[in-house]
Amino acid sequence: MKAWISLFIGFFWANVLGYGGGPSSIPLMYEEIVNHYRWLTNKEFSNMLALGNALPGPIATKIAAYVGYDVYGWWGFVIALFATIFPSAFALIFLLKIVRRHRQSLVVKGMTLFVQPVIAIMMLILTWQMMKESIFSIGIVQSFAIAFISFLALEKWNIHPAFLIIASFAYGGLILPHL
Repeated sequence: MKAWISLFIGFFWANVLGYGGGPSSIPLMYEEIVNHYRWLTNKEFSNMLALGNALPGPIATKIAAYVGYDVYGWWGFVIALFATIFPSAFALIFLLKIVRRHRQSLVVKGMTLFVQPVIAIMMLILTWQMMKESIFSIGIVQSFAIAFISFLALEKWNIHPAFLIIASFAYGGLILPHL
């Protein structure tokens, strides 16, 4: 029972504080899943995140479903999903009424603008932690080559991220073991 409460609390807080949706809640989920509760290792989290990004739908619910099921089976799946979805659904209904009333308020505009740099820094820290794991696992040359090619594919050639993730899986599974 205590384990189920930990699962609920871990995902609940990550999603209550994850202003802006999946991208901002991922670092918070990482903190809970990897550092606080140690349900997954850094490498397992990175793999799960890559696979989750290749699939359709919101990333936060996919992370919750995977980790919940992996840690506590079907009950963990249900508890983690509920803890992930409930805060957003409740807050959305409540806050939409408030924001609709105060749409032109400088306070509301300021809140949404000034939280963006914090989210950007959180994403950079998460990126750095994942990059360190990649450099340790496959080396600096391959890591930066893959990062550079990924950047070009996304920014210059407008390739969908899912195709890039599938290509990375193929490279990691078919080519990397033979090097």
